Amino acid sequence: MDITLLGTGAPTGLPRPDCSCAACARALGPEARAATSVLVDGVLLLDLTPGAALAAARAGRTLHGVRQVVLAHPHDGPVPEFPGDLPPAVRLPAGEELALLTGHRVRAVAPDSPGTGYAVTGPDGHRLLYLPPGAGPAGERTDRTPLELCLVDVVKRPDAVARLRAGGAIGPATDLVAVHLDHDVPPGPELHRRLAAAGARAAPDGAVFATDGPVPAPVVPRRTLVLGGARSGKSLEAERRLETFPEVVYAATGGGRAGDAEWGERVRTHRERRPAGWTTEETRDPVPLLRAEGPPLLVDCLSLWLTAVMDTAGAWEEDRWRNGAATEVRRRIGELADAIRHTPRTVVAVSNEVGSGVVPATPAGRRFRDELGRLNAAVAAECEQVLLVVAGTALPLRG
Repeated sequence: MDITLLGTGAPTGLPRPDCSCAACARALGPEARAATSVLVDGVLLLDLTPGAALAAARAGRTLHGVRQVVLAHPHDGPVPEFPGDLPPAVRLPAGEELALLTGHRVRAVAPDSPGTGYAVTGPDGHRLLYLPPGAGPAGERTDRTPLELCLVDVVKRPDAVARLRAGGAIGPATDLVAVHLDHDVPPGPELHRRLAAAGARAAPDGAVFATDGPVPAPVVPRRTLVLGGARSGKSLEAERRLETFPEVVYAATGGGRAGDAEWGERVRTHRERRPAGWTTEETRDPVPLLRAEGPPLLVDCLSLWLTAVMDTAGAWEEDRWRNGAATEVRRRIGELADAIRHTPRTVVAVSNEVGSGVVPATPAGRRFRDELGRLNAAVAAECEQVLLVVAGTALPLRG
């Protein structure tokens, strides 16, 4: 099938009218987006949105050959224009299927939020799934054969992408394209970096591509280290990188602290924001998890792991540090780095970046700072991607 993205933005477009946020201010040039609308083989129009005819002309296409127009946006979406030579736009009831004379089949798919989704099969047998903004599929999919193309709201509904992956709709050869893009993520490099972590991509309005072409989806880094200071957003960034995967193991290295209510509240907050399909492993030793086969692994965080290692080795005391504790701590760091090098899993690890501020007042504090620097460097050397999070903004250091 030949696909033309007439628009790729939210129902009100991007930038939003009368919005003065930083994301809207930066939505210029190819990052400016009209409401999402898709032209399939010049004969099927998924969503009739304002300016669709002009958008088609800019992309070197025409709407004169359109034989069917179906509506997916919810009723509070954009007010469509109705060029005189187009057939009437219809919204199919969930489960209903249309067979066009061109050989295309269009089946309405029930979403889990307002609007209507559509599964389209072309004359060549290739298939695409198009879901309305903020929507995931309702119910389970019985056909586990991967689709050639998925056009979904990746940014707002990463959980829907995870469900599509779990159900087999999205496979390694599926082109996952984010549509209905809004001002939730700053446009430009930040948007494309976040989508790449999900194995997805964004295309500009007017993009034309074929379902039988090579899939340009980015390769998801298999090992990532996310660094940052306190409350920088590093844990949230790490979680975002795996939220489109159906199963994730969260290796929590902090453990419990009896009688510390504030620490308990921190742990509870972290747990509550994790997707329901994730499992949590409370462990002071993530090496066995790294060495085992399994779903993606998130290790949060390495600085707490190092604290436990130094506790066990007695590394806080000067005499013990000089008489074997230093050797033991560095052995454990080497063991962890080696496990990350040879792990069969997709891994995202979180660690604190220290040493850029006040010099610790005690020898033990300076010792921890130095060893954490060595640990971060050793783990970073084994990772395809390294990010530094500052003020909620991820800065790529590698990859």
